[in-house]
Amino acid sequence: MQIESIRLKNFKCFRDVELKNIPRFCILVGANGTGKSTLFNVFAFLREAFSSNIHTALIKQGGNRGFQEVRSRAVDGEIEIELKFRIKTGGPLVTYALNIGELNGDPVVSREILKYRRGSHGQPWHFLDFSRGSGYAVTNELEQVTNVQSLNRENQQLKSPDILAIKGLAQFERFPAVKELGDLIENWHVSDFHINRARPEQDAGHAEHLSTEGENLSLVIQYLYTRHRKVFDKILEKLSKRIPGISRVDSKTTEEGRVLLRFQDQAFEDPFLARYVSDGTIKMLAYLILLFDPRPHPLLCVEEPENQLYPSLLEELAEEFRDYAKQGGQVFVSTHSPDFLNACAINEVFWFVKQDGYTQVHRAEDDQQLVAYMNDGDKMGYLWKQGFFKGIEP
Repeated sequence: MQIESIRLKNFKCFRDVELKNIPRFCILVGANGTGKSTLFNVFAFLREAFSSNIHTALIKQGGNRGFQEVRSRAVDGEIEIELKFRIKTGGPLVTYALNIGELNGDPVVSREILKYRRGSHGQPWHFLDFSRGSGYAVTNELEQVTNVQSLNRENQQLKSPDILAIKGLAQFERFPAVKELGDLIENWHVSDFHINRARPEQDAGHAEHLSTEGENLSLVIQYLYTRHRKVFDKILEKLSKRIPGISRVDSKTTEEGRVLLRFQDQAFEDPFLARYVSDGTIKMLAYLILLFDPRPHPLLCVEEPENQLYPSLLEELAEEFRDYAKQGGQVFVSTHSPDFLNACAINEVFWFVKQDGYTQVHRAEDDQQLVAYMNDGDKMGYLWKQGFFKGIEP
């Protein structure tokens, strides 16, 4: 999967913006409050809307006022989200468009469309088109359709106008295009990792993927240790190279059914618990678990990875994010760190600025001055620190 463009209208600070030609490894920079976290909120919003409904997703983003808080200030229009992406390299460019409005004071899906062209010319084919709970979806196997007249459209009625059509129809094999999109949304990962959430003991259980806040870290380690030992050993090898003295990490289930995360220092015989380990050690371990997941996420969003990490570790971490993306996923990272930016190419960086209360987005490779500096051997982090990104106060 690769998202190639994102268009947002009336979503919080995004009055009307579009990110185009998004690379697999995408870096977002900007002052605090310019909208980096809000872009990640879009992904979190779609995932919540997919798993529950639009009303719940709006409440989680905007509190009790929901729609009014999520919609941009001082505007009356609908919230619009449009993603253009390719499910596989060389495949057709797919457009998913979602419009959210109100009906009698309640939020509704006023329009939801999934469309793409099979060739390079002509009008795109609509494989899903719904409005306020009713519409149609195409049931054909996509590879077998060569003519728009051959599309089998099946009308459907949702039980509520605030439910995404892709949520219901993605459960059925007979809607292949919708199922593909649903799988992507359900499996992308928006990291809001909290070190203090990862330290406490966990009740015994099962977890294959790191959660958004990381509270199941010890359970994932236990799973990797028992089910994917080669992956676990690779993670430990990389961790020991970056954190001096760490020779072993494991988890132990107590008699009370609690799972303890334990670290072994080469200088000591006995292991010690996660609560005695540095923040940087816990965070680096969490990132390595994300990056070497046996079933990787199609999309990772990571906010300010530089926090709690030693600056010399950031360039190598950036390379591993890039390698993850090259293997078929996509990674969005927001950062304030010149050290992290120094590992980034000019076509990987977007910067956000606030103007008249709303966010504007700039692509670094569109700035000819930045391109010239980079061609002369400068690095992105140094240019950012010296104030060459217009509108950013470093």
